Amino acid sequence: QVRLVESGGGSVQAGGSLRLSCTASGINFKLHTMHWYRQAPGKQRELVTSIAGNGSATYIESVKGRFTVSRDNVWNRVFLQMQNLKSEDTAVYYCNTMRAGTSFYGRGTQVTVSS
Repeated sequence: QVRLVESGGGSVQAGGSLRLSCTASGINFKLHTMHWYRQAPGKQRELVTSIAGNGSATYIESVKGRFTVSRDNVWNRVFLQMQNLKSEDTAVYYCNTMRAGTSFYGRGTQVTVSS
């Protein structure tokens, strides 16, 4: 059974930093591309960043230069380092992966940025 557990959210002022973590189980982690999505109140969930098993990553334009995704293929964890946070980054952040055509999400972790 695939399980994704996020942690590390919280409340910060604009310009602050947070580091999110996601621990995965039930998959051959190093073979899976991992994603971070976010969903702000009243908005659709959006893909923020993806990281392949070899560490290559992509980002949406609005977070480039501020967010950094990384992974630890030994401990089955993926991280999202967020710097220079803005109020528009406020959202629930979800870890995600696919297996056998099915998309799996964790329960999410809340990030609140006050200006």
